[in-house]
Order: sequence, then C-alpha cells, then structure tokens
Amino acid sequence: MAIVGIETLVYSVDDFDTSTRFFEDYGLPLINRDDIHKVARFQLAEGSNVYIRKHDDPWFQNSKMVGNGVRECIWGVDTQESLQRLTDNLAKDHELKQDADGTIRFVTAFGQAIGLKVWTKQPVFSHPSLTNSPGRHQRINETVKWHRRAIPKSIQHVVWGYKDVNETLLFYRDRLNFRLVDLQIGSGVYIRADGATDHHNMFIADANNPALGFACEHAFHHANFGVESIDELMTGKNYMERRGWPKSTWGLGRHRISSGAFLYLHCPAGGEAEYGTDIDVLDDRWQPRVWEQFFGFHIYVHNLPEFVMHEIEWNMGFCSPDTLYPTGDTPGAAASAPVQELVSNS
Repeated sequence: MAIVGIETLVYSVDDFDTSTRFFEDYGLPLINRDDIHKVARFQLAEGSNVYIRKHDDPWFQNSKMVGNGVRECIWGVDTQESLQRLTDNLAKDHELKQDADGTIRFVTAFGQAIGLKVWTKQPVFSHPSLTNSPGRHQRINETVKWHRRAIPKSIQHVVWGYKDVNETLLFYRDRLNFRLVDLQIGSGVYIRADGATDHHNMFIADANNPALGFACEHAFHHANFGVESIDELMTGKNYMERRGWPKSTWGLGRHRISSGAFLYLHCPAGGEAEYGTDIDVLDDRWQPRVWEQFFGFHIYVHNLPEFVMHEIEWNMGFCSPDTLYPTGDTPGAAASAPVQELVSNS
C-alpha cells in the first residue's frame, strides 16, 4: 500500500474573493485566509486540504493546465518508505523538488503538476438516518436527521481532461500504482489509488470529446466532496441557492458507474464542485468493467439532459486490469474495448 487518497487540491483562480466565499458557503471549514498574498486554506474532517491561490502565485509549477481549477493535486502516501520507493522511481525521468514540509513535487511528461506527501488520513464517522420501505422498517420511533447545511468530510475524487488518455493512464498505473476500475468508451477511465477504497479517486477524461466540455487541452473538470447522505446533499443544495449561487443544471442524480448520488454546482474557482454520497467501496478483488458512454452516465437524473432523453440500451461488460482506453490508433487498444461478458436488456 502506498497512496491512500487526495491530501490536497490547489485551485488556481482569477477571482480569489468569490472563489473563497463559494467554498465557505459550500461547507468546507476555512482554516486561514491571507488577503495580502491571496491564499486561503480549507481543511476537511479527514485531514485533506483545499487551497485557493491566484493564477500568478509563484508557488505553482509550470504545468500545461489551462483555465481556472485544480492546477495541482497532492496525493497522500502512507509511509516515508512508500514515498521513497515512489520518488526513487520517478527521479529516473522527472525533476523532483522538495518543499519544506517534505512534499515531493514534479511535472509529468504530459504536463500535469503532481505532489506526493506522507499523510495520516484521519478516520471519519458518519451517522446517516436508517431508511424505511414497504415491509422493511429500520427507523422506528425516530425521525430522519435534520441538517442545517452540508459539511463535506472527504475529497472522494478529482477529474481533469487529457489529450492522451492512455499516456495518463499508463503513468498513473505503472508509476504510481493506481488500479483501473472502469472504462467508459468515449469519455475516459476511472482509476483508484492502491491504498484507497472509494470506487475511484480520479477520472481521466477524454479532452478530445467536446461533449464533456473540453477543447483538446489539459483542463480541470470537477472535484467530488463526500457528504454522509442524500439528505445532507440536498440540504447543501438549498443552502447554496439561498446564498445566491446558481442552481444545479441537472439536480440530484445517481451514477450507474460508481453508484454514487451526485449534485454538481458551477464553481467560480473552476469547473464544478460535486456533492457526492453513497459511492461504491472496492478492493483489489474488483474486476474492471467496460461501459457504453451514455449507459454508464446515470441511473436517474432529476433534470434529465437532452443528450440522454432517448431510451438507453443496457450495455456493460468486463475487461482485464491492463486494458487501455479504446482510441483506434493507440497500440494495445482496440476500436472497442475487449469485453469478456456483456450485460444486455434481453
């Protein structure tokens, strides 16, 4: 085991004040704010951090990411020995720099800024209300928990778009020991850190697909912040709207890939901020799956977008952990990913 999750997300923004106010309203606990240097730090219950910095902050490494959003992700590593193994390997073909707190930082060949840091992830405790259904009563003489607002406790995953999905996949898989979890044809691949249990810690999105909002450039898409229940998620939605933030375009939904319930909000710091809950938990016994793009997108969405108004064919299969994203012109990848078994609606 080595990488246990996301220790820090660092946003590069053009509007420091609005970005900071957004995350305060969103429910991230503000630890400190420096209005002289334009740096704000939030910390979640698990000990992970979110920083807001201006685009021109000299702290940033020279990456290829364009626009607002998370310009650097620092991954938490379980021990100093694990960190040393990773950095010994990376030093063969990367220029590494070490910060005063021991964080190792570098830029990949495809232009992404990354950090690695020894991190003790704090235990998080949730107590969602039990549910009742016809013939199955779990909550007796007890009301559903009331929330005043959402307070995310964890950073579950982060998403960027990449021009070459397989170049990125091979780096994270072969150099940082991430696991392939699921492959969504036309959209990208889901990967999980070797010491983590959430369905995915990162989605490698295909920046060549304009339907995903990309323009063939390395750009940020969204980060997912974990809350304990749909009740907390929806309370957070209402709280944000009361403070004047734009309504979610899709509203409440649940993904078929990962099973996670979601609510995306436009974020002035870049991309979208996703409230997420009830995501699948995996270990290394998991077999990766291959999904048709639209079938994998959702089980339900409150405001059904136009692009999935039609009935979607059930189309999902399985693949090996070393399968590559199907591009048609990448060695080792096929025009359609190798599928061992197919689920159909017949």
